[in-house]
Amino acid sequence: MDASKRHVAAMGFWDQLATWIGANANNGTWYMGGVLAALGFAGALGVILISGPLAYVFLALVGYMGYRVRASTMNLMRPAFGLRGSIGPSLINVIQFMGWAAVNTYIAAISVSYLLSQLFGPAHFKPGGLAGMLIGVGVMGVLHLISISLGQRSIRLIERIGMILVILLVVWETIVVLQEVPLSKIMAWQAPQAARLPFGKAIDVFAAFNLAWVTAGADFTRFASKKSAATTAPFIGATLGLYWFAIVGALTTIAAAVWTHVFDPNSSDPSTVAAKLGLGILALVVIMLTSTTANAVNLMAAGSALNNIVPKLKLTPSLWLVTILATLMSFIPFIVGGFIETFIWFLDLIGMVLGPEIAILLADFFIVQKQNYDRTAFNQGRTYWYTSGFNLRAYLVWGLSMGCYFVLQQVPIIVATVGSNWLTMIFAAVVYVLVSRNQTKML
Repeated sequence: MDASKRHVAAMGFWDQLATWIGANANNGTWYMGGVLAALGFAGALGVILISGPLAYVFLALVGYMGYRVRASTMNLMRPAFGLRGSIGPSLINVIQFMGWAAVNTYIAAISVSYLLSQLFGPAHFKPGGLAGMLIGVGVMGVLHLISISLGQRSIRLIERIGMILVILLVVWETIVVLQEVPLSKIMAWQAPQAARLPFGKAIDVFAAFNLAWVTAGADFTRFASKKSAATTAPFIGATLGLYWFAIVGALTTIAAAVWTHVFDPNSSDPSTVAAKLGLGILALVVIMLTSTTANAVNLMAAGSALNNIVPKLKLTPSLWLVTILATLMSFIPFIVGGFIETFIWFLDLIGMVLGPEIAILLADFFIVQKQNYDRTAFNQGRTYWYTSGFNLRAYLVWGLSMGCYFVLQQVPIIVATVGSNWLTMIFAAVVYVLVSRNQTKML
């Protein structure tokens, strides 16, 4: 084991806690809180307090798997989906992390458009206007290429600086909000009927937002020094970061709506809210820079997953490729005509795919194979070969579960209450256990 791995292997409880607080201390979590503001503050708070920790129970379970087997999340997919079949979940990871990079790029581009407006005047660049946004996406794409070219050590340093900056910004904005808008008015505010979000739909999009981290959980916890560092620390850290930033996102978005008497879910991003609250150019620059730091992690994860799928493609070209593709994906809202619609569609897609995938993984490890994964068979051999390298039962259940999710989304009472995600995960786990009851590893 080399020195860097020895260092990572020593990650204790506080190291893991800080890592997972930082995972949610970003503009994406803030924006997610702004999206939930359509429920009113009490409704948003209910979704945040309940759905977030429920998702992080799965993070703790995957964290335990990483600690127990000492393997990354995508490697842990091999016993469940097959040695070749694990490429499917890896491909999903490439797409979803590029998607998150595109989301952060779009959010940062809004800051660029506001900066251009203040520098050159609204006659040339309207805040959030097409010209400024297009330039913003291009600027952020260049910054991302620069950041991922600096290497992992530089990315870690930039990420830590960015996290500190965004925390300071959140504290600053919270103080301004509570000074200008009484908490009683924030609590009493309700979104216009046309802008309201069904509670079950909110549960689904928020669950998908949080489940995305589960697929990266073991990547960190495989280096945990003890069980609590792999399970309790990720759960507490991710939950604390989520509570703080999502609640502030909902709080500030509602405060801006109370202040301006206008609520537009498409304008619940940090840049627009900061501008409405009069926080100035400094806040916009911080938002732009912290989006860059958050994307360094997303792009590194996507590039690494792509490198795992296509080993002949070296890591650096993989990073460049996913960065360019993520930048191009940032233009999708301009084509379809709205960011929030695209964002919610993206979260729906993540929930439909990731929920069953995670349920199958956990059911396979804890129930079907009773925590007895053979780590030596992860890269070769016949233990997890199944049918030409694919566990067809896992793929069948995965497909059926995605269909189940889609069907449940058409049921009004489900959309209005509990949502489709958690029900689909239960369905996937139960069906997988049933079809795998007499399963023998195919040689």
